[in-house]
Amino acid sequence: MKNICKLFTLTLVVLALSILQNNQLFAQTFQPTNESFKQYQYPEWFRDAKFGIWAHWGPQAVPRQGDWYAKKLYEEGSADNKYHVAHYGHPSKFGYKDIIPLWKAERWDPEKLMSLYKKVGAKYFVSMGTHHDNFFLWNSKIHKWNAANMGPKKDVVGLWQKAAKKEGLRFGVSEHLGASYTWFQTSRGADKAGPMAGIPYDGTNPEFEDLYHPKTAPDDKAWLTNNAENQKNWLASITELIDTYQPDLLYSDSELPFGEVGRTMLAHFYNQDMVKNGGKLEAVYNCKKNASEGRWVQDLERGAMDSISPYPWQTDTSIGDWFYRTGQKYMTGTQVIQMLVDIVSKNGNLLLNVVQTPEGDLEPDVQAILADIAKWTPANGEGIYGTRPWKIYGEGPSTVKKQEKGHFGGVKDVRPYEPTDIRFTQKGETLYAFCMGLPTTDIRITSLGKTSKLIGKAVASVKLLGSKEKLTWKQEADALEIDKPSKLPDWQVVTFRIEFKK
Repeated sequence: MKNICKLFTLTLVVLALSILQNNQLFAQTFQPTNESFKQYQYPEWFRDAKFGIWAHWGPQAVPRQGDWYAKKLYEEGSADNKYHVAHYGHPSKFGYKDIIPLWKAERWDPEKLMSLYKKVGAKYFVSMGTHHDNFFLWNSKIHKWNAANMGPKKDVVGLWQKAAKKEGLRFGVSEHLGASYTWFQTSRGADKAGPMAGIPYDGTNPEFEDLYHPKTAPDDKAWLTNNAENQKNWLASITELIDTYQPDLLYSDSELPFGEVGRTMLAHFYNQDMVKNGGKLEAVYNCKKNASEGRWVQDLERGAMDSISPYPWQTDTSIGDWFYRTGQKYMTGTQVIQMLVDIVSKNGNLLLNVVQTPEGDLEPDVQAILADIAKWTPANGEGIYGTRPWKIYGEGPSTVKKQEKGHFGGVKDVRPYEPTDIRFTQKGETLYAFCMGLPTTDIRITSLGKTSKLIGKAVASVKLLGSKEKLTWKQEADALEIDKPSKLPDWQVVTFRIEFKK
């Protein structure tokens, strides 16, 4: 009996050592070097997902003035500064610190919204973690300026994550902290003219330095600070965010920040994810830097690639302003669908910010946009989710006309299309052809003619997704010709599923 017990104990010790060694192995897989990051492999869940929704939301929505309010309220003479003085008072007395408690999020229902986003077709969801305002939307021990302690007094990131998991969506967080150290220096100014000239704004008060940051050096004016202490603060904050929530996706609103400091963060993000997933890397990191040699997922803000990328990538954009603004103009549902199709045809994903009110709900215009998308995705999603780029991304006028440049390179994300603009995706042997505008005549797809070097096989069948009508079509030498269906679906972007003879 003693021998059995010894053998059992020895087995447990060996098993424990094996687990420990494996975990140590996983934890050491990535080193904070560019060379080490070359081994990164893009997770299949992200490549298949194609469409995510983002809540770019926080206290800056409170004044209903749109983007960058926390910075602009301190810019003397700006529209936001004038609004702030008129509605709240002078920023020497009433600053951004006083806006934060006004953010109550009293109508925010994360489970209801997440259920809606799933119906719309999102496969992943991203919560704002912190914007350039240095206010954390998670339950943080770094400083008191966080949503669990102020404003809504709720762990916003945690509640979003719980709702996403309930709906089976992957979960991500965005961090915009790296830019905050220089971005927020406007809070340390003072009016240069008028009755309040020379009176310092509230950011100069040492009592609030943990929100507004210490004063930067004269040469520290770039998007990302050159101050070593600030960089350490960033690393501690983002590490806390990673370790608390272990998100599937992390987004930085910059290139990978701060050299060695940023590489340390990224290696930790990848390694802890491998430990979490038993050695399999499922994590996605987005930043605004070319993903040369596949080290992460490149993000293009308000833009799209102009061709098929060899690496998966992402567009991040918003249906309107990034933060809520009264009377703002939104994209249409059709524009979002066109954007999604174009992006997916080029090996990309779309991360779409759905603008929330300060109270946390969606206004009717936004709900109508989502309803339009939700009509389209159930019928057409098979040509989106789980697909890969074809040999070319498309044909038609938009592929040859010079396009307006995007915010961070590429081409602009929202662009006009004609019915003769076609985009392609494929899944196995099946090809999907999207007409980017509602056809007004018969459809001609020149890339699928009998003599095309792109296919090499005869077309066997053509079906219009979302329709039971039997189509009339023929494959000529120079094009696949499809007679215009007698009844088109109730949306503008239509999809043809095309099978080839074996």
